[in-house]
Amino acid sequence: MAYYSLLKQFHLATIALTLALFVLRGVWMMANSPRLQARWVRIVPHVNDALLLSSGFGLAVLIQQYPLVHGWLTAKFFALILYIVLGTFALKRGKTRFQRIAAWIAALLVFGYMAAVAIAHDPFPFMR
Repeated sequence: MAYYSLLKQFHLATIALTLALFVLRGVWMMANSPRLQARWVRIVPHVNDALLLSSGFGLAVLIQQYPLVHGWLTAKFFALILYIVLGTFALKRGKTRFQRIAAWIAALLVFGYMAAVAIAHDPFPFMR
């Protein structure tokens, strides 16, 4: 059980770092900051996200609950895909500033949904 607790704490830390980096990059995007092009900004979020996904996969195996089998993890899985797509439009693929900002806000809302699903273990966490 100690392994589970340690892995969960690591997963939560990578979630916090993912959110912090996404918010920071969004602020820089809105400010047209050249910092967004810094090498570490293009590398660190991807490394952290890989660790986040790996720890999430490890937790799913440990608790024996899997996407496409358990509703709450299925909801998180599809929300994660949406978050990634919105994030790429927010930080790279959005053609206009308005599109990038709208995608960034939408991605933050999806992130909040994923957090609520994870806490409630329910795909409809706001229906309680």
